[in-house]
Amino acid sequence: MRRRPVAGILPEQMEKSSSKNPNSRLCLLASLSAFFWFLLLYFHFAVLRNQRTTTTTLLQPRHHIEALPEPQRPEFPFSRALSAAANKSDPCGGRYIYVHDLPPRFNRDMLEHCRSLSLWTNMCKFTTNAGLGPPLENAHSVFSDTGWYATNQFAVDVIFANRMNQYRCLTNDSSLAAAIFVPFYAGFDIARYLWGYNTSVRDAASLDLVHWLTSQPEWGFMNGRDHFLVAGRITWDFRRLTDQDSDWGNKLLFLPAAKNMSMLVVESSPWNANDFGIPYPTYFHPARDDDVFIWQDRMRKLERKWLFSFAGAPRPDNPKSIRGHIIEQCRRSNVGKLLECDFGESKCHSPSSIMHMFQGSLFCLQPQGDSYTRRSAFDSMLAGCIPVFFHPGSAYTQYTWHLPKDYTKYSVFIPEDDIRKRNVSIEERLRRIPEEEVRNMREEVISLIPRLVYADPRSKLETLQDAFDVSVQAVIDKVTNLRKDIMEGRTDENFIEENSWKYALLDEGQREVGPHEWDPFFSKPKDGSGDSGDLSANAAKNSWKNEQRDQS
Repeated sequence: MRRRPVAGILPEQMEKSSSKNPNSRLCLLASLSAFFWFLLLYFHFAVLRNQRTTTTTLLQPRHHIEALPEPQRPEFPFSRALSAAANKSDPCGGRYIYVHDLPPRFNRDMLEHCRSLSLWTNMCKFTTNAGLGPPLENAHSVFSDTGWYATNQFAVDVIFANRMNQYRCLTNDSSLAAAIFVPFYAGFDIARYLWGYNTSVRDAASLDLVHWLTSQPEWGFMNGRDHFLVAGRITWDFRRLTDQDSDWGNKLLFLPAAKNMSMLVVESSPWNANDFGIPYPTYFHPARDDDVFIWQDRMRKLERKWLFSFAGAPRPDNPKSIRGHIIEQCRRSNVGKLLECDFGESKCHSPSSIMHMFQGSLFCLQPQGDSYTRRSAFDSMLAGCIPVFFHPGSAYTQYTWHLPKDYTKYSVFIPEDDIRKRNVSIEERLRRIPEEEVRNMREEVISLIPRLVYADPRSKLETLQDAFDVSVQAVIDKVTNLRKDIMEGRTDENFIEENSWKYALLDEGQREVGPHEWDPFFSKPKDGSGDSGDLSANAAKNSWKNEQRDQS
């Protein structure tokens, strides 16, 4: 029986199909083999290799992992100085001072020509003993046995520079310096030329100094904002407003470069930001800590028979002065003591007479002179006498580095107008203060003595900070804070220089100022005619003249 063909397929087609089957199977096997080897190779090189890499990475120590680069802070010229402050093993870290080696015309040459430093006073004797002046005799046992000198009230230039020579943390590496000191005797310089010289002569040394400083590599660190200098005169001697020869002083503090520096003066401007008040020098310059402790104990034990006292002269040529009223009240009081000062022979020229009166008084009256401040305020506090101020510019806005911001802790404030208008009796006002409060104020004054005196530059105090130490640390703090602000990109765009006196009274961390109870005392002329409000060039001239009448 013959088999029938499959339905639908012709015999010719079956024959052709049978002849092609072996080749198709070979092609299929070859394709499957190639695909298998492709998968095998992919698995080996891609999957297994990636797993080995991941496993190796996970097993490595963490510090071998390559991290993404962190953004780098920009490098500042003062970065090394700030790093030094963080080194706790270095006792001078953050306290180094670099001192410019100025040409001698800016300091030493002035001392060699000391007779030219004052028109009326031979300053040669006052520049002896490292600027302390001749030793004082203690014939009346007013002083302690050592450390007392006839110190001129304008001698801070040389005293401060000589104290700097003994500073524990001086460095020759300016990149480590927390601040840079400029030993220019600015006060002695202007004192030579205040009378009878034109503005070109008065400005010459200041312009020369600025030219020298700005050419030094250290200036480029902060454009001078880390530099400071000291002048033992009031700020108005360095703030001449015009270039007219009739105008007073020089223009050191108005020079653009000098505006970047800090200038320490015995009286600063309430309305400017580049000067800072430091104490007038007193007659006491201790060489040891014990000298201070012994003096403080002595001031605590003194019997004080006078309720209040005043040493000074009237100012009849100044209609705003209240000195005449104060002298009148002293004369009328049975518990007030008056030491009148005038030209010629006067007990005001005798340090022992002044200190003897202050040591016997509970309160010492300190009105304005021709300018806001007086040396007498520091002489009286040295004697343990509580100062009575009549204008906030006499101390409260001046010596914020050295005196408590809470002025009620160490002083009494009676507004000038209360005296001028005869609304207040000084005696009655002081009598109303409770005895316990008086004792606390007197103890506060005595505790402040170390911060108000300049130690002997030829020795070193061990545990106490004197006026020099306090001033240098304040400058360092100021520069350090400024550097941190620069690094963090912080700026105080709301700062108003005319309110500088207010900023000095702010608490730590505060930056904004507002209305203040003392605004009426510091209102400036609406016509902008002067930088000093009621202090004019004439007042500065009178201050210079009256230096001879009373050094208080």
